[in-house]
Amino acid sequence: MKNQKYDLQNRLIKFAILIMEVVEMLPKNYTGRHFKNQLVRSGTAPAFHYGEAQAAESRKDFVHKMKIGLKELRESFIALTIIKEKPLLEDQKADLALRECDELISIFFTSIDTAKRNMRKGNIQ
Repeated sequence: MKNQKYDLQNRLIKFAILIMEVVEMLPKNYTGRHFKNQLVRSGTAPAFHYGEAQAAESRKDFVHKMKIGLKELRESFIALTIIKEKPLLEDQKADLALRECDELISIFFTSIDTAKRNMRKGNIQ
């Protein structure tokens, strides 16, 4: 179990670094700056929220912190999709970030769902 925690933490850190690389390649115009500011916040936040979830005081607290991370990932996914569709960036890193973001959304969703089911089974609030 400890390796799984570390692997997701490491994966989220690598995703944050990938987001920083994407952000640094965006154009230096108004739109580029807007997406830089938005994406650097939403794309790096899930790693921090996951760290907070690991120190959660209860399953309910864990679910809450993971839900916040999931919201940030979904926000990042939309921003990356807009960057790709516009296109604001002609590089494969945006595609790579989009795929990784999609996978992380699935992982967070499954983790939240599992924790909720465990709360219901154990009647833990």
